[in-house]
Amino acid sequence: MKLIGNILWFIFGGLESGLAWVMSGCLWCITIIGIPYGLQCFKFASLSFWPFGKTIEYEGGSVSFIVNVFWFIFSGLWMAMGNFLLGCLWCITIIGIPFGKQFFKIAKLSLAPFGAQVYVD
Repeated sequence: MKLIGNILWFIFGGLESGLAWVMSGCLWCITIIGIPYGLQCFKFASLSFWPFGKTIEYEGGSVSFIVNVFWFIFSGLWMAMGNFLLGCLWCITIIGIPFGKQFFKIAKLSLAPFGAQVYVD
């Protein structure tokens, strides 16, 4: 079931969501200071391309919090809003609810990706 969900996800929105993470990662990697941010984006691009069967656990401490504040200001808010709106659109129909839930999971990750770990179920 995860395979079918991931294939449908990739076709109906995962490609755009994953490309947003990749594009954000490329923009962050332009400067030396932004490389850790860019690497984080690339790490979560794979989650955004194939989210079914993966869970996110949030950990971290004060350093993650400080880095997440900068992330939120420069990239996180816009990416989270986009994923949240797509999730709301998918949840209009009963069939789209599983896809909407994945967009909400990615929207939460978009707000504060540092200190988060992705695990395969």
